[in-house]
Amino acid sequence: MKAFTYVKKGKFEMREKPRPQLLEEQDAIVKVTLASICSSDLHIKHGAVPRAVPGVTVGHEMVGIVEEVGAAVTKVKPGDRVTVNVETFCGKCFFCKNGYVNNCTDPNGGWALGCRIDGGQAEYVRVPYANQGLNLIPDFVSDEQALFVGDILATGFWATKISEIKSEDAVLILGAGPTGICTLLCVMQKNPKKIIVCEKDENRIRFVKEHYPGVFTAVPEMVKEITAAAGDHGGADVVLEAAGTEASFRLAWECARPNAIVTVIALYDKPQILPLPDMYGKNLTFKTGGVDGCNCEEILNLIAQGRIDTTPLITHTFRFDEIEKAYELFEKKKDGVMKTAVRIHAV
Repeated sequence: MKAFTYVKKGKFEMREKPRPQLLEEQDAIVKVTLASICSSDLHIKHGAVPRAVPGVTVGHEMVGIVEEVGAAVTKVKPGDRVTVNVETFCGKCFFCKNGYVNNCTDPNGGWALGCRIDGGQAEYVRVPYANQGLNLIPDFVSDEQALFVGDILATGFWATKISEIKSEDAVLILGAGPTGICTLLCVMQKNPKKIIVCEKDENRIRFVKEHYPGVFTAVPEMVKEITAAAGDHGGADVVLEAAGTEASFRLAWECARPNAIVTVIALYDKPQILPLPDMYGKNLTFKTGGVDGCNCEEILNLIAQGRIDTTPLITHTFRFDEIEKAYELFEKKKDGVMKTAVRIHAV
């Protein structure tokens, strides 16, 4: 089968690989129908993910059809359309039982697919712990509607959940990229008093204004002033940082009111600094780290109810043999791209 592969720092290429086989009784083999490219894939390409294994098939945003299941898989069966979770988790360790599936103690726990084990930018993928890692797609939900459930939409849902957003809050989201938009969609489910999205890219600002007219927008140079005016107590009650730059990390705590919650969901290329002498008296609560992606079924229900729609994010669609073009477009942010969909198998 064809599989897009991490060769070495700076190089991905299409390779022929054997079709994956069931290795454990909790495995499933999924025929990938639609995949996408994530910024985390670019982090792997550029060497910013040390645990990524050269030779691994990349990709962790995908949907597909179950081909085979191990003897212990009870949740899905061959022929089912499914989303695939970005994370592998056993469901039984301390962290899984408490909902902290990103820290599953299994050797392949956490983000494994497309990083440490072969992922989904391929014709087929083996999904360990399929009872936890796969979710049924309702018949009237399309592949496009479900494509981001297992990764960036799960990230936005988790970030919103841990941010403790209340109806009277002013919420600031830094970054209107795909993860920022998915976060926005989930924040909107909480109906806070005000939502502000900060973004420097004109195309992305235009995207927010077009699709979410009730949301305030701000450029980085004005966001502190706008947020201070929007909040009732000198700043945002909740800040969600989805941009992943040194400047956005600083803005996250600068725009927060005293005693606010700052949730950092971005993945950075280098360490960030907490300037405690400057920020100490604000008494902020920071929440950081990888997504605990165990709410996919609830997210699919919201999609089925028409409450969340991420299809506007898919601005470009490619065939699998065009995936290098898709990467170039996405990485260089050409042609107003937000997200690309890569059609692996036609349905």
